Amino acid sequence: MTTLRLHEFAGMKPNPVIAREGTYRVPRHAAPCDLKLDSNEGPLPPEHVLKAAASAELLRRYPDARALERKLAERLGVAPECVLTTCGADDALARACQALLWQGRELVLPVPTFEMLPRYAALAGATLREVPWPAGPFPVDAVLAAMGPHTGAVALVTPNNPTGAAITRPELERVAACAGDAALFVDLAYAEFADEDLTQAALKYENALVFRTLSKAWGLAGLRVGYVVARPEVISWLRATGQPYAVTSPSVALACAWLDEGEAHMRRGVAQVMGERERLRGELESLGCEALPSQANFVLARPRNAAWLRDGLAGLGIAVRIWPGHARLDGMARITCPADEDAFARLTRSLRAVLAPEALLFDMDGVLANVRASYRQAILEAAAAFGTTVTFDEIARKKAEGNANNDWVVTHALLQDGGVDVPFEAVKREFEARYQGDASAGRVGLHEAETLIPSRELLLRLSARLPLGIVTGRPRADAERFLARFDISRYFRAIVCMEDAPLKPSPEPVLRAMALLGASSAWLVGDTRDDVTAARAAGVVPLGFGGDDLVACGAGRTLASLDELEQLL
Repeated sequence: MTTLRLHEFAGMKPNPVIAREGTYRVPRHAAPCDLKLDSNEGPLPPEHVLKAAASAELLRRYPDARALERKLAERLGVAPECVLTTCGADDALARACQALLWQGRELVLPVPTFEMLPRYAALAGATLREVPWPAGPFPVDAVLAAMGPHTGAVALVTPNNPTGAAITRPELERVAACAGDAALFVDLAYAEFADEDLTQAALKYENALVFRTLSKAWGLAGLRVGYVVARPEVISWLRATGQPYAVTSPSVALACAWLDEGEAHMRRGVAQVMGERERLRGELESLGCEALPSQANFVLARPRNAAWLRDGLAGLGIAVRIWPGHARLDGMARITCPADEDAFARLTRSLRAVLAPEALLFDMDGVLANVRASYRQAILEAAAAFGTTVTFDEIARKKAEGNANNDWVVTHALLQDGGVDVPFEAVKREFEARYQGDASAGRVGLHEAETLIPSRELLLRLSARLPLGIVTGRPRADAERFLARFDISRYFRAIVCMEDAPLKPSPEPVLRAMALLGASSAWLVGDTRDDVTAARAAGVVPLGFGGDDLVACGAGRTLASLDELEQLL
């Protein structure tokens, strides 16, 4: 096989827009998230809809979208030749830019807005004339002022993504009256959620192109079915700018079936979203965030720290969208309404946990106590007593596997991994002999080698802000001895130990600590997968600490120093 080397293509260069903009990519958190509220997807359709695509014949034939276009045309009251189905509404927008914009033409673009629009226009060679629309009423006068002899199109995205602001019919009519020969790109991807659907108002104008999708309110984002409505000659131009088979046969079949039977389901989902977005705004504002009014299926907010909101929610399995470094959206967070009461309740609980914790919980070993020379060394020496050499790296790997919150169990498992089969109680005795020591024999226990990781001053300041608790797998005697030795017992109002509840990764010890503190929301700082798993299961924001990056395990963030807690709080 021939390998092509980079220098062989030294003369090849991409379109300058590609070089400048790079690949479109949503920055997502690395923690596993099962509640995706970062992409504005719609309510979940029922499973039986999939039967419409259960045909091998659909797979082997090139798609024919005419049946879907007729169905959409009938719903809109237009001729079928006025409708073109595309691979999502963004495909239709890309075609429109290719067909109606070129070098020397301008796109008047209220910003911020849908991120692909300026890319498509720039790739077509057009110049952008941006008009600020951060929130509030549509800036009609500024849009009209930006229009000129070179205006090829005016973008009217309503409700706007990502702000949720909407354009009214009179505002649309004012722009249309002054547009002249310029095209009106009327993007109505979120129209079902708006107070007013401007489709018919826009279609009164011959220069209007209306873009719609089944990705949002209809819940079919995975099918990539969008469409554009315009005069037949405009539709023919758009057909000429893209691939002839833009939508797959299964997608066409599923879309037709869902349009036939899904209207009531869609309307219920829209009604759910309309209620949720006002409740979500109220929740965010009660937590100190500025939250913009929205007519879409999301709310855009400005929290005190957008990156932490994204990270903290990701630690609880919820994905939301932020724009780090964006000129207009840095510091903002967009949250999709889930259109589900249970998911919405989970979202509001999680927002309170991230933004208004009522307690701060700590694992002990590796977080409060440096145990490399104590517990970890006891594992090494106990293993050696049975003729097995174990390394610190092997201990770390075993801890990373999970279900490793008990060092006696870890030691026993490491011995078994090394082919040494000895009774658990014998392993425990060897471990304890080294960790506890023997005063009568003059042997100092390894526990004496433990050191305190955070400063007492930090613990004092944190305890003045929030109730502190400890959730540890240590026996209570070991935990209390450590706290007394470093004179920090008074900073912790609750201590849950080995004897009090099942060990992590069970959420039970975390929930018990919460109950003892009378707290309904909290953060937990831990250094192992078990800590993260227990916290997530308890609805507590997990923060990793130490050398291991626990974000991939589900931590919202990994702290290099416990001093960072003050900044987050």
